[in-house]
Amino acid sequence: MDATYRDRAEAGAVLADRLATIAGDPDVVVLGLVRGGVPVAAAVAERLGAPLDVLVVRKLGLPEAPEVAFGAVGPGGLRVLNEEIAGTLAPEEVDTVVRAETAELERRESLYREGRPPLRLDGRIAVIVDDGLATGATARAAVGVARQLGARRVVVAVPVGAPQSYDLLSRAADEVVCPERPADFGAVSRYYDDFHEVSDAEVVAALTGTR
Repeated sequence: MDATYRDRAEAGAVLADRLATIAGDPDVVVLGLVRGGVPVAAAVAERLGAPLDVLVVRKLGLPEAPEVAFGAVGPGGLRVLNEEIAGTLAPEEVDTVVRAETAELERRESLYREGRPPLRLDGRIAVIVDDGLATGATARAAVGVARQLGARRVVVAVPVGAPQSYDLLSRAADEVVCPERPADFGAVSRYYDDFHEVSDAEVVAALTGTR
């Protein structure tokens, strides 16, 4: 099949068109999910005339099945747990995973924020952007983190996503914008001509306006 998007920037432009009703709203802040979501978010923020920031969220995966999330950690020590799944683990198992993911989150926060103030979303409209929605676990965790950070409305915008993940995410977010939801989803990469791995340097460049 032909790719839907040339690259992440083009995907961001398509999302921005779908978000035109909030363009110019001073309460809007666009948050890229690290790392692949940041170039998409940069294009969205530019077209909406909104500030760009990064939301670093680390999914907490079960030790024997890391793809199954029992929660997430976010900036400032925020922790969101799915008590039903987390309850199947011993407290020390939870602590081990939380420590490891918190250490990586703090490394990324330090690198990406570069002395900028901590992310605050009090009363803001948070537009969380990623480059695609496979399981949707990280995006759902990000919604919970954004709410804990004080966002009054949480919108998730992704260029393409699995239909079942879109349905689950729609129950968590106030709005989900996802132009492409193919039944035979497969992998996010198949919908892009250019789906290179986004580097830390690219994330920093997008956030500091040195792209």
